[in-house]
Amino acid sequence: MRIGAFELNEPVPELKDPHVFAMIRPWVDVGSVGTLTLNRLERYLGSTELGKLARPGNFFDFTRYRPTMKNVDGRREVKIPNSIIRYAKTENGPDYLFFHLLEPHSNGEDYTDSIMELIHHFKVKRYCRVGAMYDAVPHTRPLLVTGTLGDVKQIKPVANFRVRRSNYQGPTTIMNLLSEGVDSSDIESINFMVHLPQYVQLEEDYAGASRMIEVLSSVYESIPSDLAPVRRGQRQYRELSATIEQNTELKNLIQQMEAHYDAQLDSEDGKTDEATEPTASLSPEIEAFLTELGGTLDSEPEQ
Repeated sequence: MRIGAFELNEPVPELKDPHVFAMIRPWVDVGSVGTLTLNRLERYLGSTELGKLARPGNFFDFTRYRPTMKNVDGRREVKIPNSIIRYAKTENGPDYLFFHLLEPHSNGEDYTDSIMELIHHFKVKRYCRVGAMYDAVPHTRPLLVTGTLGDVKQIKPVANFRVRRSNYQGPTTIMNLLSEGVDSSDIESINFMVHLPQYVQLEEDYAGASRMIEVLSSVYESIPSDLAPVRRGQRQYRELSATIEQNTELKNLIQQMEAHYDAQLDSEDGKTDEATEPTASLSPEIEAFLTELGGTLDSEPEQ
């Protein structure tokens, strides 16, 4: 069955009040946090592939998203990068759709329109985007998560999560057309962004994925908090701490990040006026370091 640019596997399932979990790569998927999170949810809920783009080359530049060559049963096969849709059905709660989306290089309006066609076809009730960005946060503190909940209620509190609508203005991704389409369709829309330490840049950041699952479990009863890969993330950051012990300059910078992080969270917890500013400021050394890396704790996440 064809819906927009997507070819769906037959028979196409009937889904009950489905919720979408979406990640967009490479945009807001640093540390592969969105990818790791969806993969873990899919294994837990038992997902099945629903479909993918019929002609991904209409949207993607394969000199930027490289096809891969594999040997399968003695034969060489080319795997073409694609956007994959999976689903999982549950007995008591809503069903789920999982959108593994690549950011397009061309025909972006057609691409986002096709995704919206899927959303309307399955009568999606809620759209939840998950991801991560680099920021001036220390790995020695609980990773900050920001996002929006709209009218969705948390079933339990979670530390270091801030409901924060972005005020970002400037260059963005065409994928924000999808967010606009969801909002204009009166579909519940929530999103979560984990802030990862800029100086780490792990290909797969399991501490970030753990924080994401922890926050999701505060909204979804069907997602247990112990699904998070906590120990693997802790091990990654312990190894990082051991490495940093040999770098005095970086240790000093992280200590300043810790002070700034603590002061900013204290300021947010205690402020009564939206315009209140944090009382702490970063030293010129750490400002220069972060300018070189390209981010600061005060920069608005593009959500």
